[in-house]
Amino acid sequence: MKKLMTGNEAIAYGAYLNGVRVGAAYPGTPSTEIMENFAKYPGVYAEWSPNEKVALDVGIGAAYAGTRALVAMKHVGVNVAADSLFYAVYTGLKGGLVLVTSDDPGMHSSQNEQDNRNYAKFAKLPMLEPSDSEEAKQFIGLALQISETFDTPVMLRTVTRLSHSSSPVEISDVTPDPAPADPPLYDRNPLKFVMVPANARHRHRVVEERLQKIAQYAEEAAINRIEPGDDNLGIIAAGSVYQYAREVFPHATFLKLGMVYPLPEKLIREFASRVKTIIVIEELDPFLQEQINLMGIPARGKDIFPITGEFSPALIRQCAASAGIIQAPAASAEAAAAAATAAELPIRPPILCPGCGHRGMFHVFRESGALVLGDIGCYTLGYAPPLSAMHTTGCMGASIGVAHGVAKAKVKDRIIAVIGDSTFFHSGIHPLINILYNQSNITVVIADNSVTAMTGHQQHPGTGITLQQKTTRAINLEQLVRSLGFQKVDICDPYDLSNLAQTLEAHLESSEPSVIIARRPCVLYTKQKSSPPHVDPELCVNCGTCLELGCSPLIQQQDCVSIDPGLCNGCGLCVQVCPAGAISK
Repeated sequence: MKKLMTGNEAIAYGAYLNGVRVGAAYPGTPSTEIMENFAKYPGVYAEWSPNEKVALDVGIGAAYAGTRALVAMKHVGVNVAADSLFYAVYTGLKGGLVLVTSDDPGMHSSQNEQDNRNYAKFAKLPMLEPSDSEEAKQFIGLALQISETFDTPVMLRTVTRLSHSSSPVEISDVTPDPAPADPPLYDRNPLKFVMVPANARHRHRVVEERLQKIAQYAEEAAINRIEPGDDNLGIIAAGSVYQYAREVFPHATFLKLGMVYPLPEKLIREFASRVKTIIVIEELDPFLQEQINLMGIPARGKDIFPITGEFSPALIRQCAASAGIIQAPAASAEAAAAAATAAELPIRPPILCPGCGHRGMFHVFRESGALVLGDIGCYTLGYAPPLSAMHTTGCMGASIGVAHGVAKAKVKDRIIAVIGDSTFFHSGIHPLINILYNQSNITVVIADNSVTAMTGHQQHPGTGITLQQKTTRAINLEQLVRSLGFQKVDICDPYDLSNLAQTLEAHLESSEPSVIIARRPCVLYTKQKSSPPHVDPELCVNCGTCLELGCSPLIQQQDCVSIDPGLCNGCGLCVQVCPAGAISK
């Protein structure tokens, strides 16, 4: 029997079928649904960890103990987990460990387009890349086998298109064996697992020897294969791009790579001997092309296809036509059709949801005239017009550290660092300690909407609920901040603009580091809704002040502003900012 599954669902299913018992992740698009789906299977443990490094350490610990483990994160999360990844390659494991990295070509929901295939080469571990959901399921099992055979973590790379697209997956009647009733003792082996320099030097040699063995395995692995066709043109591709290339070049000879590192050099040379021209088609970096060129094999790639953005059959066809590889008319017609379709779609920039507490917070920020150093979350939308109240955004947890650096540069501006509650638990605690320890006069505002909202309302240490819906102790943000030594700490409701503005002004004028917790639960999560305000058209002077909130239910008509009751959550911010008193509850 077959079932349509997204790539993320298939990865979770494959992990369950292959006996993975421990899963850990930090939510991040496009990887989030992997752990959400894995958590539903019987007999498994799954968690949202505070950040990606913690998640990987959890997976490493489970694998040290002999249990198969799955860790999932988006591409930038591997940057956070890299320290743990590199030491685990040195120590090796006991049980299988697979790290899923979900890359995001096109930056659908990311701050960069980094190509995490480079991590496989950098850390010296194998990486697999499936091209559809069925392969995603199968490759998890294969990755676990490779992990245990070669005593190494294995990375599995997906991209947004594979993560969120559905294709048929074969459903198995087999269920994994239950966990043993009497768990074994931990196998203690300090020479292997304690990475003091003397042990690490020995393990480095092991890593290099292991990589050579895996390269030999790659030569014989069925997931790397030559698919015969017209030998005038040879295409090398992997992952979802392979599917696009197959559509554009149906008659070409293909080298389909399922393992993208290390590469099967002998197989590549055999392929090169059979075809007249080699073209490597890959999103983002010329990762495959550069390695193939270094083998002394001429292969084209990035001189034809872009190094940025997400690929599609239409893009590949258009680039190939421009390079004279295929006839132009068909490509031009497809490109024109795609452009015409795109032209029909209205532009819909992302905005904060109606009733979002972040809106009132950014309105107050803008009115204060302060410099606002931002972070990654829903609240990043506070940078966009008409709020226009955020001046930097880098990565998770950067706002506080950047604000401290700006303060130490002695700028004249008053400084606010804004960070969400989930992001604060992820990587905001250490920089908060730093501003207290190294004394910079900045105000940190924790935008507490009581859930990880941006990626779909996942739980975090402050919610009191685990991924598997078990009640646990919630971390109290105010108590945590005060326990670090902060004296000036206030909690405000961002719906109350006057109180928030007064509190913020007091903090900005203070001579000590301070924290404001702007607490208002996410309206989409709580589904709370009040009656919409009423606009008196006789009083409305159509000044547009309320529109500066950037709230979508507010509509400026010819004579006055109106409120769409179907969209309005009844937060009342427009009532508070209307200078004419024309809006009332």
